Amino acid sequence: MTAVKKFLVVALYLAALVFVPASSFAQQQLLSDPEIYEKDHFRQQCGTADFGPDFIRRFDINNDGIIDAVANHAELTCNGAKGSACDEDGCPYNFYLQAKEGGYFMIATARIYGYDFVKYFGNMVFMLKMHPRFCDRTDTEPCVMRVRVRGGRFVTISKK
Repeated sequence: MTAVKKFLVVALYLAALVFVPASSFAQQQLLSDPEIYEKDHFRQQCGTADFGPDFIRRFDINNDGIIDAVANHAELTCNGAKGSACDEDGCPYNFYLQAKEGGYFMIATARIYGYDFVKYFGNMVFMLKMHPRFCDRTDTEPCVMRVRVRGGRFVTISKK
């Protein structure tokens, strides 16, 4: 299977968060660097691919002291169209953990409006902002889901 096909299989965007089961961690191939992986993918997909300064953010997302990565596809300009994968549900974000042995693996893909990374009871957690229907609401105020990364998966703490 080509790298592009592997990426497309992993990055299928659902209407809500897609969580990769912890059991699949052992089956995933480690990436040397998610930034290189993502940029190479879009350079093949797009005739011209430009990446904004926040396309990749690197920080410790699971509180283990190792720097991880988040790819923000809203920062991609593909053939002159910025954020072409974004829609009314938000933009795709890919979340990668760095393994202690080296290399990265994707733990989740989410279609969200954005996120904050805040301290909550001593641990850093994501405050994911997304379409209100993901909180079973019909109003226009974005749903805010508090999520922490435990092991190799997202765990929802609360949503409102």
